[in-house]
Amino acid sequence: MFFSPFLAIGLAPLLASAAPSWSVGPTTDYATKASNKVCSILDYGGKADGKTDIGSAISSAWDECKEGGVVYIPSGEYALESWVRLTGGKSTAMRMDGTIYRTGSDGGNMIFIEHTSDFELFSSNSKGAIQGYGYEFHKDGSLSGPRLLRLYDVSDFSVHDLILVDAPAFHFSLDTCSNGEVYNMAIRGGDSGGLDGIDVWSNDIWIHDVEVTNKDECVTVKSPSKSILVENIYCNWSGGCAMGSLSTDVDISDITYRNIYTWKSNQMYMIKSNGGSGSVSDVVLENFIGHGNAYSLDIDQAWSSMSTVDGDGVQLNNISISNWKGTAENGAQRGPIKVNCAPGAPCTDVTIEDFAMWTEEGDSETYICNSAYGSGACLKEESGDTTSYSTTVTVTTAPTGYSAATMAGDLSTAFGTDSEIPIPTIPTSFYPGATPFSALAAKASSA
Repeated sequence: MFFSPFLAIGLAPLLASAAPSWSVGPTTDYATKASNKVCSILDYGGKADGKTDIGSAISSAWDECKEGGVVYIPSGEYALESWVRLTGGKSTAMRMDGTIYRTGSDGGNMIFIEHTSDFELFSSNSKGAIQGYGYEFHKDGSLSGPRLLRLYDVSDFSVHDLILVDAPAFHFSLDTCSNGEVYNMAIRGGDSGGLDGIDVWSNDIWIHDVEVTNKDECVTVKSPSKSILVENIYCNWSGGCAMGSLSTDVDISDITYRNIYTWKSNQMYMIKSNGGSGSVSDVVLENFIGHGNAYSLDIDQAWSSMSTVDGDGVQLNNISISNWKGTAENGAQRGPIKVNCAPGAPCTDVTIEDFAMWTEEGDSETYICNSAYGSGACLKEESGDTTSYSTTVTVTTAPTGYSAATMAGDLSTAFGTDSEIPIPTIPTSFYPGATPFSALAAKASSA
């Protein structure tokens, strides 16, 4: 069956969501690939016994089916001790219906796909998972283990209906890819920094309908990137979404985050740098709901957690922030609006509107703007003079319309770093009032 990336499009009418204007996803449907050839790893020495290393079986199946076929990992439990590097695929797919458990201890990437085009990685039963058992590293304070999944130089692709759990390091990286779609995923990691959910530095990418639990990046854009649409994202006790860390020769443009729900996280959205050079332009951050987050909107070009790099600062221009609602953990301690721009590279053409957030503790909150020009909140109007300035506004009355919905799946506590994290199911809702763009593959295949 062909699993279309555009099944069941239909968002609530008040939510401004739509597919990207550029093309994404495989150019050949799954049915055509499967009719050509299917290479089950069970035919190449793989065993669903939870202990036999399937690394060589995956590699052998890939070599046979990487040009016009399907690598198939059937339902069952599998061990992966030796990492796999899959390269040179053309018009291929990898159907992962079973659960892969990490049994090796090397660094690097458990599954690394590179130099591949017209590619689909998915689970037809929406239960395919990689269990990284990262706690075995983290309980001793180590982050030296592998990423779970990395794509490099992959074009015209989709990754969907997969579950990534407890990565020793990052969960999923998209590096120098193009025309890709990522959707219907659940990512669950430990309560520690260095365990990013999805990191993307690529062009023409659509990421949507994803839940992330961890204590670092939820879905983050890095440099260089262009034309990235991120929407219907559920940061459920996470680090929160971000851009950065930005360093030298930054080149990021045309980035939209829309329909982002953030619960008990470090921030709702952060753009982070300290010194540096280059530019970020044409960014839209709209329809954000947050509850109990340390920071809300946090643009910080003097981010203390990053070592200062050479340069006057990254130039931020044409940043639009609109329709933010909810509550901050403590609005006086960490105000819901912080736009701290570099004096040597002031932010320009910044717009903040329809921003209604209130504090959960106390009866006041602060807005902080430094060297930021535009309209709304504490921003200084542009008049041709971009001399550095600093403004703090204290708000003592709750804004109208700050009340916002919560999600039924909001976690009551984080997952630790010293015991096994259970494999979740993929949710069917990622933002209040928004219907996912695509039905889960398991539902689509049974329809």
